[in-house]
Amino acid sequence: MSDLERRIDQGTGRQPADIVLKGGRFFDLVTGELSASDIAICGDTIVGTCEAYEGRETIDISDRIVVPGFIDTHLHIESSLVTPHEFDRCVLPYGVTTAICDPHEIANVIGTEGIQFFLDSAEETIMDIRVQLSSCVPATHLETSGADLPIERLLPFRQHPKVIGLAEFMNFPGVIHKDPGAIAKLEAFQGGHIDGHAPLLSGLGLNGYLAAGIRTEHEATSAAEALEKIRKGMHILVREGSVSKDLHALLPIMTERLSPYLALCTDDRNPLDIAEEGHLDFMIRTAIAHGVEPLVAYRAASISAARAFRLFDRGLVAPGWRADLVVVDTLEDCRADMVFAGGRRVTPELFASRRPVAPVGLDSVKARLVKAADFSVPVKTEEQPVIGVLPGKIITEHRRFRLPASGNQTSVDLDNDIIKVAVIERHGKNGNHANGFVQGFGLKKGAIASTVGHDSHNICVVGVSEDDMALAVNRLSDIRGGFVVVEAGRVTGEIALPVAGLMSLDPFETVRDALTELRKAAYALGTTLAEPFLQVAFLPLPVIPHLKISDRGMVDVDQFRLLD
Repeated sequence: MSDLERRIDQGTGRQPADIVLKGGRFFDLVTGELSASDIAICGDTIVGTCEAYEGRETIDISDRIVVPGFIDTHLHIESSLVTPHEFDRCVLPYGVTTAICDPHEIANVIGTEGIQFFLDSAEETIMDIRVQLSSCVPATHLETSGADLPIERLLPFRQHPKVIGLAEFMNFPGVIHKDPGAIAKLEAFQGGHIDGHAPLLSGLGLNGYLAAGIRTEHEATSAAEALEKIRKGMHILVREGSVSKDLHALLPIMTERLSPYLALCTDDRNPLDIAEEGHLDFMIRTAIAHGVEPLVAYRAASISAARAFRLFDRGLVAPGWRADLVVVDTLEDCRADMVFAGGRRVTPELFASRRPVAPVGLDSVKARLVKAADFSVPVKTEEQPVIGVLPGKIITEHRRFRLPASGNQTSVDLDNDIIKVAVIERHGKNGNHANGFVQGFGLKKGAIASTVGHDSHNICVVGVSEDDMALAVNRLSDIRGGFVVVEAGRVTGEIALPVAGLMSLDPFETVRDALTELRKAAYALGTTLAEPFLQVAFLPLPVIPHLKISDRGMVDVDQFRLLD
């Protein structure tokens, strides 16, 4: 019999189902009811509910609840610091059965080779990883990236079965002002899905942006911003990552009326935070604990997310729908006791059945050696621009200070929590090096350096001591990329990320434990930030307001230009 005929026979009860879950209830996201029911599964598909079934395999789920598998609608797997295979093994047990990723980070380093690596990996993972084609490589003209992906290099991937559409269109000024490269990409994906990225954009500018066919947004950081975007037809992806934490600000829009236009995403979340808090399950239970109706939270995590991205085969516990299922004890606690991905129960043995995919980009760090003098900043009599870090946000403020001097050089100002920041080009193209100042890290000594530097992933370093900054930067080349902490001329913490300078070759447990030690080393420098490493990584992101730094200099994002 064909798969279709088997599904029909098992759904009608003429044949035993492959798997039957008995004794529990399922959460009906249409009616909002908890329904006591057998759940029959044939292959990768649910074939029966609300009836009694016999199965070749019967699993007792008495006193527990079945909900649809969770869908992370926007993330960069690279920011988990592990490969797609390890991300799969790390996150799927938390109930995330679908992940919609943008390989934007690796694409900015090694181009189409990075996209192909993700597509090859997605064909092997147990979780259903879907790929959005990176729309902005390089993200802007204000930085040096490792690759350039015009539309001609994206089109060969468009028909791949794992590709959904065009990833977050960060260059919203390019859309509004009809940049030819932006227009070419948008034209090619008209009628398909185009992901949005337009922080604080409103009014006529937002209308023009949406007129290009862009439908989703994960950068809304206030209820007012989200409501305007919903009114104008956008689907809001409520985000809670390791740095960008918008869930609490967006709780007011998480209502039953708006739930068809909401989804959940993490964007950037590392294995340590996943181990300590969870993934989308953490967002669900946090929202419910703050008064959001369970129906709203679970709709956002599944059916509303699926519809936003045209994944019409998943998101409900119902016959004919994909058997992505999570078994939980209570809706409020939302802790996965059992997970099914495409009808397969998630076990260590299931992960062991995957074929490996060879890593790429192992020699991507090509930065020149630096010395302490390279971080000198000449004295200026006027106020200088200072990046203002906002904890829990990737938005930064454009602040100005008159900074102290030491001889003919500008010094850090620890009384005002102002230290140095620099970005060094690491793709072997031009050797650019730009210096500036940042406020809000809390560092009293030492330096922190990273090859994770959104979006072009040049080296970014913050520090109090120029000697320590130089040592941290040079050490990154030795370990082929990663994070380094230096104190008083000594490396006190590091983690190697040799896959394009972004991902580890180690199991996620090893990365998680290494991050614990790395945080301790950073906290010893005095940092007051909960996640200092990803905060460093977002300082060079010149598509997020208001002041950033790239390898070409300080960037006024509001004016979309380099400062003199």
